[in-house]
Amino acid sequence: MKNNIIKLSAVVIAKNEEVRIATCLKSLLFCDEIIVVDNGSTDKTKEIAKEYNASVIRVLESNFSQLRNRGKQEAKGTWILYVDADEVISEKLRKEIIEIIGQETMSRGQLSDDHCHMSLKYNGYFILRQNYYLEQKWPIMDRMQRLFLKDALIRWEGILHETAIVDGSMGVLHEPLIHHTHRTLEEMVEKTNEWSGFEARLRYDTHHPKIVWWRLLRVMWTGFFKSFVQDGGWRAGTVGWIESIYQGYSMFITYAKLWEMQEKKVSSI
Repeated sequence: MKNNIIKLSAVVIAKNEEVRIATCLKSLLFCDEIIVVDNGSTDKTKEIAKEYNASVIRVLESNFSQLRNRGKQEAKGTWILYVDADEVISEKLRKEIIEIIGQETMSRGQLSDDHCHMSLKYNGYFILRQNYYLEQKWPIMDRMQRLFLKDALIRWEGILHETAIVDGSMGVLHEPLIHHTHRTLEEMVEKTNEWSGFEARLRYDTHHPKIVWWRLLRVMWTGFFKSFVQDGGWRAGTVGWIESIYQGYSMFITYAKLWEMQEKKVSSI
Protein backbone atom coordinates (compact mmCIF):
# COMPACT_ATOMS: atom_id res chain seq x y z
CA MET A 1 0.00 0.00 0.00
CA LYS A 2 1.42 3.41 -0.94
CA ASN A 3 0.81 6.57 1.09
CA ASN A 4 -1.79 4.64 3.10
CA ILE A 5 -4.23 5.06 0.21
CA ILE A 6 -6.31 1.97 -0.52
CA LYS A 7 -6.98 1.96 -4.25
CA LEU A 8 -7.89 -1.70 -4.72
CA SER A 9 -9.69 -4.09 -2.39
CA ALA A 10 -9.98 -7.79 -3.23
CA VAL A 11 -13.03 -9.69 -1.96
CA VAL A 12 -12.95 -13.50 -1.83
CA ILE A 13 -15.92 -15.64 -0.81
CA ALA A 14 -14.80 -18.96 0.63
CA LYS A 15 -16.12 -22.01 2.41
CA ASN A 16 -13.86 -24.95 3.28
CA GLU A 17 -11.26 -23.94 0.69
CA GLU A 18 -8.08 -24.84 2.58
CA VAL A 19 -6.74 -26.72 -0.45
CA ARG A 20 -7.08 -23.86 -2.94
CA ILE A 21 -7.29 -20.55 -1.14
CA ALA A 22 -3.53 -20.07 -0.68
CA THR A 23 -2.95 -20.10 -4.44
CA CYS A 24 -5.79 -17.63 -4.90
CA LEU A 25 -4.53 -15.26 -2.21
CA LYS A 26 -0.96 -15.35 -3.50
CA SER A 27 -2.22 -13.98 -6.79
CA LEU A 28 -3.97 -11.13 -4.95
CA LEU A 29 -0.99 -9.81 -2.99
CA PHE A 30 -0.76 -6.83 -5.36
CA CYS A 31 -4.05 -5.52 -3.96
CA ASP A 32 -3.99 -2.96 -1.15
CA GLU A 33 -6.26 -5.11 1.01
CA ILE A 34 -7.77 -8.59 0.86
CA ILE A 35 -11.10 -9.43 2.48
CA VAL A 36 -12.16 -13.05 2.84
CA VAL A 37 -15.88 -13.53 3.42
CA ASP A 38 -15.90 -16.89 5.19
CA ASN A 39 -19.22 -18.66 4.73
CA GLY A 40 -18.95 -21.05 7.66
CA SER A 41 -15.72 -22.94 6.98
CA THR A 42 -14.88 -25.82 9.31
CA ASP A 43 -11.38 -26.43 7.94
CA LYS A 44 -8.26 -24.21 8.00
CA THR A 45 -9.51 -21.64 5.49
CA LYS A 46 -9.55 -18.84 8.06
CA GLU A 47 -6.06 -19.60 9.37
CA ILE A 48 -4.56 -19.75 5.88
CA ALA A 49 -6.25 -16.49 4.90
CA LYS A 50 -4.70 -14.72 7.89
CA GLU A 51 -1.26 -15.95 6.84
CA TYR A 52 -1.71 -13.72 3.79
CA ASN A 53 -2.77 -10.74 5.93
CA ALA A 54 -6.36 -11.02 4.76
CA SER A 55 -9.18 -9.62 6.85
CA VAL A 56 -11.60 -12.47 7.57
CA ILE A 57 -15.28 -11.87 8.28
CA ARG A 58 -17.60 -14.75 9.04
CA VAL A 59 -20.99 -14.56 7.34
CA LEU A 60 -23.37 -17.52 7.49
CA GLU A 61 -25.54 -16.97 4.44
CA SER A 62 -26.64 -19.04 1.43
CA ASN A 63 -27.48 -15.93 -0.62
CA PHE A 64 -24.40 -15.17 -2.72
CA SER A 65 -25.49 -11.61 -3.41
CA GLN A 66 -25.60 -10.87 0.30
CA LEU A 67 -22.11 -12.35 0.68
CA ARG A 68 -20.76 -10.13 -2.10
CA ASN A 69 -22.62 -7.09 -0.75
CA ARG A 70 -21.12 -7.68 2.68
CA GLY A 71 -17.68 -7.77 1.08
CA LYS A 72 -18.38 -4.41 -0.50
CA GLN A 73 -19.43 -2.96 2.86
CA GLU A 74 -16.13 -4.04 4.41
CA ALA A 75 -13.93 -2.89 1.50
CA LYS A 76 -12.08 0.41 1.91
CA GLY A 77 -10.71 0.65 -1.60
CA THR A 78 -11.76 2.96 -4.39
CA TRP A 79 -11.99 -0.15 -6.57
CA ILE A 80 -13.20 -3.64 -5.70
CA LEU A 81 -12.00 -6.86 -7.35
CA TYR A 82 -14.09 -9.99 -6.73
CA VAL A 83 -12.31 -13.34 -7.04
CA ASP A 84 -13.57 -16.79 -6.05
CA ALA A 85 -11.39 -19.12 -4.00
CA ASP A 86 -10.86 -21.48 -6.95
CA GLU A 87 -9.69 -18.67 -9.25
CA VAL A 88 -6.26 -17.16 -9.85
CA ILE A 89 -5.19 -13.77 -11.18
CA SER A 90 -2.52 -14.38 -13.81
CA GLU A 91 0.53 -12.12 -14.08
CA LYS A 92 -0.76 -10.58 -17.31
CA LEU A 93 -4.17 -9.91 -15.78
CA ARG A 94 -2.52 -8.40 -12.71
CA LYS A 95 -0.63 -5.92 -14.90
CA GLU A 96 -3.77 -5.06 -16.86
CA ILE A 97 -5.78 -4.40 -13.70
CA ILE A 98 -3.05 -2.15 -12.29
CA GLU A 99 -2.84 -0.26 -15.58
CA ILE A 100 -6.62 0.16 -15.84
CA ILE A 101 -6.97 1.41 -12.28
CA GLY A 102 -4.11 3.84 -12.79
CA GLN A 103 -5.64 5.24 -15.97
CA GLU A 104 -9.12 5.51 -14.47
CA THR A 105 -7.85 7.11 -11.26
CA MET A 106 -5.85 9.69 -13.21
CA SER A 107 -8.82 10.48 -15.46
CA ARG A 108 -11.26 10.82 -12.56
CA GLY A 109 -8.79 12.96 -10.63
CA GLN A 110 -9.15 15.58 -13.34
CA LEU A 111 -12.93 15.71 -12.85
CA SER A 112 -15.06 17.23 -10.14
CA ASP A 113 -17.20 14.93 -7.99
CA ASP A 114 -20.31 16.16 -9.82
CA HIS A 115 -18.92 15.09 -13.18
CA CYS A 116 -17.10 11.90 -12.17
CA HIS A 117 -19.90 9.56 -13.25
CA MET A 118 -20.40 11.56 -16.43
CA SER A 119 -16.92 10.72 -17.74
CA LEU A 120 -16.49 8.46 -20.73
CA LYS A 121 -14.51 5.97 -18.68
CA TYR A 122 -15.98 2.70 -17.43
CA ASN A 123 -17.29 2.26 -13.90
CA GLY A 124 -16.77 -1.50 -13.96
CA TYR A 125 -15.22 -4.29 -16.01
CA PHE A 126 -16.04 -7.78 -17.12
CA ILE A 127 -13.14 -10.21 -16.87
CA LEU A 128 -12.86 -13.14 -19.23
CA ARG A 129 -12.59 -16.45 -17.39
CA GLN A 130 -10.67 -19.44 -18.67
CA ASN A 131 -12.18 -22.58 -17.14
CA TYR A 132 -10.36 -25.85 -16.55
CA TYR A 133 -12.55 -28.93 -16.16
CA LEU A 134 -10.81 -31.99 -14.71
CA GLU A 135 -7.58 -30.01 -15.25
CA GLN A 136 -8.20 -29.65 -19.00
CA LYS A 137 -8.62 -26.26 -20.65
CA TRP A 138 -12.18 -25.64 -21.85
CA PRO A 139 -12.55 -24.53 -25.49
CA ILE A 140 -14.33 -21.24 -24.82
CA MET A 141 -14.22 -18.60 -22.10
CA ASP A 142 -17.07 -16.94 -20.26
CA ARG A 143 -16.99 -13.42 -18.86
CA MET A 144 -17.78 -12.34 -15.33
CA GLN A 145 -18.54 -9.03 -13.63
CA ARG A 146 -15.58 -8.68 -11.29
CA LEU A 147 -13.91 -5.24 -11.18
CA PHE A 148 -15.83 -2.16 -10.05
CA LEU A 149 -15.48 1.41 -8.96
CA LYS A 150 -16.89 0.96 -5.45
CA ASP A 151 -19.13 4.03 -5.52
CA ALA A 152 -20.65 2.88 -8.83
CA LEU A 153 -21.45 -0.64 -7.60
CA ILE A 154 -24.99 -0.23 -6.31
CA ARG A 155 -25.54 -3.81 -5.15
CA TRP A 156 -25.53 -7.46 -6.13
CA GLU A 157 -28.84 -9.22 -6.81
CA GLY A 158 -29.73 -12.92 -7.09
CA ILE A 159 -29.40 -15.79 -4.63
CA LEU A 160 -27.11 -18.16 -6.56
CA HIS A 161 -26.56 -16.66 -10.01
CA GLU A 162 -25.90 -13.14 -8.83
CA THR A 163 -25.71 -10.02 -11.01
CA ALA A 164 -24.04 -6.71 -10.20
CA ILE A 165 -26.13 -3.56 -10.59
CA VAL A 166 -23.76 -0.81 -11.68
CA ASP A 167 -24.24 2.92 -12.16
CA GLY A 168 -22.53 3.43 -15.50
CA SER A 169 -21.15 1.34 -18.34
CA MET A 170 -19.01 -1.78 -18.18
CA GLY A 171 -15.84 -2.46 -20.13
CA VAL A 172 -14.07 -5.78 -20.78
CA LEU A 173 -10.50 -6.64 -19.82
CA HIS A 174 -8.41 -8.62 -22.31
CA GLU A 175 -6.44 -11.01 -20.08
CA PRO A 176 -8.31 -13.99 -18.60
CA LEU A 177 -8.93 -15.08 -15.04
CA ILE A 178 -7.86 -18.69 -14.44
CA HIS A 179 -10.61 -20.90 -12.99
CA HIS A 180 -9.84 -24.45 -11.85
CA THR A 181 -13.28 -25.97 -11.37
CA HIS A 182 -14.55 -29.55 -11.28
CA ARG A 183 -11.14 -30.97 -10.35
CA THR A 184 -12.43 -34.47 -9.57
CA LEU A 185 -15.64 -36.38 -10.17
CA GLU A 186 -16.08 -36.80 -6.42
CA GLU A 187 -15.91 -33.04 -5.95
CA MET A 188 -18.39 -32.51 -8.78
CA VAL A 189 -20.93 -34.88 -7.25
CA GLU A 190 -20.58 -33.31 -3.79
CA LYS A 191 -21.05 -29.82 -5.20
CA THR A 192 -24.12 -30.84 -7.20
CA ASN A 193 -25.72 -32.55 -4.21
CA GLU A 194 -25.14 -29.44 -2.07
CA TRP A 195 -26.34 -26.75 -4.46
CA SER A 196 -29.07 -28.60 -6.36
CA GLY A 197 -31.26 -28.34 -3.28
CA PHE A 198 -31.02 -24.54 -3.31
CA GLU A 199 -31.70 -24.46 -7.05
CA ALA A 200 -34.75 -26.68 -6.57
CA ARG A 201 -35.99 -24.53 -3.70
CA LEU A 202 -35.80 -21.39 -5.84
CA ARG A 203 -37.98 -23.02 -8.48
CA TYR A 204 -40.36 -24.44 -5.89
CA ASP A 205 -40.83 -21.04 -4.25
CA THR A 206 -41.68 -19.45 -7.60
CA HIS A 207 -44.36 -22.11 -8.24
CA HIS A 208 -42.61 -23.96 -11.06
CA PRO A 209 -44.98 -26.06 -13.20
CA LYS A 210 -45.40 -29.62 -12.04
CA ILE A 211 -42.50 -31.89 -12.92
CA VAL A 212 -43.46 -34.79 -15.19
CA TRP A 213 -41.26 -37.30 -16.99
CA TRP A 214 -40.83 -35.32 -20.20
CA ARG A 215 -39.61 -32.24 -18.31
CA LEU A 216 -36.84 -34.33 -16.82
CA LEU A 217 -35.75 -35.47 -20.27
CA ARG A 218 -35.91 -31.92 -21.61
CA VAL A 219 -33.75 -30.35 -18.88
CA MET A 220 -31.20 -33.15 -19.16
CA TRP A 221 -30.96 -32.59 -22.91
CA THR A 222 -30.74 -28.81 -22.41
CA GLY A 223 -27.85 -29.17 -19.95
CA PHE A 224 -25.96 -31.53 -22.25
CA PHE A 225 -26.60 -29.51 -25.41
CA LYS A 226 -25.45 -26.22 -23.90
CA SER A 227 -22.22 -27.71 -22.61
CA PHE A 228 -21.41 -29.96 -25.56
CA VAL A 229 -22.56 -27.82 -28.49
CA GLN A 230 -22.99 -24.20 -27.45
CA ASP A 231 -20.00 -24.12 -25.09
CA GLY A 232 -17.78 -26.21 -27.38
CA GLY A 233 -17.43 -29.30 -25.21
CA TRP A 234 -17.22 -31.44 -28.33
CA ARG A 235 -13.75 -29.98 -28.90
CA ALA A 236 -12.48 -31.12 -25.49
CA GLY A 237 -12.40 -34.83 -26.28
CA THR A 238 -13.27 -37.29 -23.52
CA VAL A 239 -13.36 -34.56 -20.87
CA GLY A 240 -15.88 -32.69 -23.02
CA TRP A 241 -18.16 -35.72 -23.09
CA ILE A 242 -17.79 -36.30 -19.34
CA GLU A 243 -18.47 -32.65 -18.46
CA SER A 244 -21.41 -32.33 -20.85
CA ILE A 245 -23.08 -35.55 -19.72
CA TYR A 246 -22.49 -34.44 -16.17
CA GLN A 247 -24.23 -31.12 -16.85
CA GLY A 248 -27.27 -33.07 -17.99
CA TYR A 249 -27.07 -35.19 -14.84
CA SER A 250 -26.76 -32.08 -12.68
CA MET A 251 -29.92 -30.65 -14.22
CA PHE A 252 -31.68 -33.97 -13.61
CA ILE A 253 -30.77 -33.93 -9.89
CA THR A 254 -32.05 -30.37 -9.47
CA TYR A 255 -35.38 -31.10 -11.13
CA ALA A 256 -35.75 -34.48 -9.47
CA LYS A 257 -35.40 -32.71 -6.12
CA LEU A 258 -37.98 -30.20 -7.28
CA TRP A 259 -40.31 -33.09 -8.16
CA GLU A 260 -39.74 -34.51 -4.68
CA MET A 261 -40.64 -31.16 -3.10
CA GLN A 262 -43.77 -30.88 -5.16
CA GLU A 263 -44.84 -34.41 -4.32
CA LYS A 264 -44.21 -34.11 -0.60
CA LYS A 265 -44.94 -30.39 -0.36
CA VAL A 266 -41.99 -29.97 1.94
CA SER A 267 -41.49 -26.63 3.64
CA SER A 268 -37.72 -26.81 3.96
CA ILE A 269 -34.78 -28.49 2.28
